[in-house]
Amino acid sequence: MVENRIVSVIGLAFGDCGKGLFTDYLCRARSAHTVVRFNGGAQAGHNVVLPDGRQHTFSQFGAGTFIPSVATVLSAPVIVHPTALLVEDSYLQRAGVADALQRLFIDARCLVTTPYHEAAGRLRERARGAAAHGSCGVGFGETVGHALAHPAQAIRYGELLDSSRTRDKLDAVRHSLRASLPAGATALNPEDAAILDDPGFGMLWLGHAQRVAAIAPPAAPEQIAARLARPGGIVMEGAQGMLLDEWHGFHPHTTWSSTGPAAADAVIAGYGLREHVTHFGAMRSYLTRHGQGPLPTEDKALDCLAEPHNHESGWQGRFRRGHPDAVLLRYALAAAGRIDGLLVSHLDAFGRNPGLRWAHSYNVDGREVRELARSQQPDLAHQTALCQQLSNAQPVFASGPLASAEAFLSELQAVAGLPVVLGSHGPTHRHVLPVDPGRI
Repeated sequence: MVENRIVSVIGLAFGDCGKGLFTDYLCRARSAHTVVRFNGGAQAGHNVVLPDGRQHTFSQFGAGTFIPSVATVLSAPVIVHPTALLVEDSYLQRAGVADALQRLFIDARCLVTTPYHEAAGRLRERARGAAAHGSCGVGFGETVGHALAHPAQAIRYGELLDSSRTRDKLDAVRHSLRASLPAGATALNPEDAAILDDPGFGMLWLGHAQRVAAIAPPAAPEQIAARLARPGGIVMEGAQGMLLDEWHGFHPHTTWSSTGPAAADAVIAGYGLREHVTHFGAMRSYLTRHGQGPLPTEDKALDCLAEPHNHESGWQGRFRRGHPDAVLLRYALAAAGRIDGLLVSHLDAFGRNPGLRWAHSYNVDGREVRELARSQQPDLAHQTALCQQLSNAQPVFASGPLASAEAFLSELQAVAGLPVVLGSHGPTHRHVLPVDPGRI
């Protein structure tokens, strides 16, 4: 397989696919100078563990930031959370990275999340009760939705240093979000309601946000284009996964973001680069899901597989595990459109003998389902119906468990019709190795 100067790491499931690990590895292996975040925002959580024991869960900074020469670009589709950047920077400093903000380039056109978006999003999710969507509670979806409904109020990163303009927008945002909440929502959490009622909270936030903008000034598209045109490797780091995609995921348990190769290609083209991108699909040896939504092969017996960096506290809720699912894999690959090779993490799970089995089909109301029907155009009603179908699906498992990582990879390549390029048997870049097709 021919690899290009630019590669992407695309999640093929519900997130938590090892995107941080593989981004870190690819930056090292390909001497990359820049990681480009091309979708999502502060709700991302990409774990990188170094051989010396240091660990960080990357949210907005690129997962190559432990490497001194690697910069991060937050491209225009990314939603920027300035105060969360300050918090993440403080954690990185404790982990020995002193200059993460100085190596950060933020497109001036990026939308910005404010504390009012966070508070409104949490109240809206609480109001859904048992029908909760699975919010991360950091205001990402609320920021996108509000900007679509009130484009004139949307705050862009390039406006942060214009105090007067941003103050006016902050007050408009606060009022419109407060008015948009369902009846009774503000009574569900007095702390969040108090934030929406306090114009001073936004002013305090603005001071911190301007600190970020002073260190990482808003970048014009031409500045970012010039950086990306430099010789050397670029890694496009995706957030979430194809099964959470805004148009291909299972509504309403989705992200307000396009997660696939087309989104990465659009960002590269938007900066004037006419280069082919090699798209790698990242996945685990088993399925996982954090929080709400269907997971047909879920099996609580798999809770024996340790998860030291994915916690069950907070907004997302329980971390769930499921057996390998050929139906969802085929769907994710079809939705992605073009994946050139696979990156597989957690192959060391087989050493713990969890009894992982492939599910090659489902039983849905007495009929066998091997393929999920895809809509040829954005259709949330269709995605809602798919969500219901998955909720009713009973997986049909292979007769016996997978004997080894090699057996899993062999069957994976047969299901996907794609080569496995890299496999990881542990949490650090030293555990990532090229996969020898002759041994599978």
